[in-house]
Amino acid sequence: MTGKSFIAGFIGLVLLIAVLAFPCKGSAEEEFLIGLIPEENIFRQIQRHMPLAEYLSKKLDMKVRFTILSRYGDIVDRFVSRNMDGAFFGIFTAVLAQEKLGVIPIVRQVNLDGSTTARGYMFVRRDSGIRSLADMKNKRVAFVDRATATGYVFALAFLKEHGIGDLDTYFSEYYFTGSHDSAVYAVLDGRADIGVAKGRILDRLSRKDPLIKEEILIITESIRLPDTTLCVRSNVPPELVQKLKEALLFLDKDPEGKEVLKTLGALRFVEASREDFRVVRELARKAGINIKEYKYK
Repeated sequence: MTGKSFIAGFIGLVLLIAVLAFPCKGSAEEEFLIGLIPEENIFRQIQRHMPLAEYLSKKLDMKVRFTILSRYGDIVDRFVSRNMDGAFFGIFTAVLAQEKLGVIPIVRQVNLDGSTTARGYMFVRRDSGIRSLADMKNKRVAFVDRATATGYVFALAFLKEHGIGDLDTYFSEYYFTGSHDSAVYAVLDGRADIGVAKGRILDRLSRKDPLIKEEILIITESIRLPDTTLCVRSNVPPELVQKLKEALLFLDKDPEGKEVLKTLGALRFVEASREDFRVVRELARKAGINIKEYKYK
């Protein structure tokens, strides 16, 4: 690629991000705005979700836009401030949003392995010599965000259940990377001794680069938790919610929809409900978190 073509491509991508991240509601054209959590690199998030936005726009006969949030917790705070109609919430942000905003879960995607759930991993470099909690004392930890179950809450519950209630005194340092792939690379690059991240993201990175699988050792993992779920405002017209739900549930039966799913990295969508998140609420309790009062920033 020449220097000019690279610059042109980069500028185009930046403009695309601007359109996604700062959509203009209030224009004459009716639109449906959906938020996305920064589960991975935002450039990949954009590439994966653009075909879905185009598909839903046709099916709903209105403009569907996605907006990328810079942090997990932002999707709860900015759901109202950005006047979002729905959001693909992560495992824990879905629970936070249900309790704080009253959003309604409607569908969840089926991953390529056939699951609708995810696990959190606590992992180290295989050559680190760390094999147990005792070995982790005075080491550095890379979490993802306080508002993610697989990148923080499950590990907090695990540590508390094993008598470690104060992260500040047990570890020499801990910090938040903002995305799951960044937590993985923090360990691989030696910027952290221990990482905590969603298993699906670690597995995806390992498929792209088999050396990662050889270098990473998983110390423990969470129970299965309901994966990324689309929730909508409680005051979205029922007929629009039904139309959106049907469009997503029908994706795998439509040739065009199958191509959308391929780009998204999913097999299909299934219905979701508030009851699905009972296990997440129990996990939060074990972590010592009061969901209604939780300070996730």
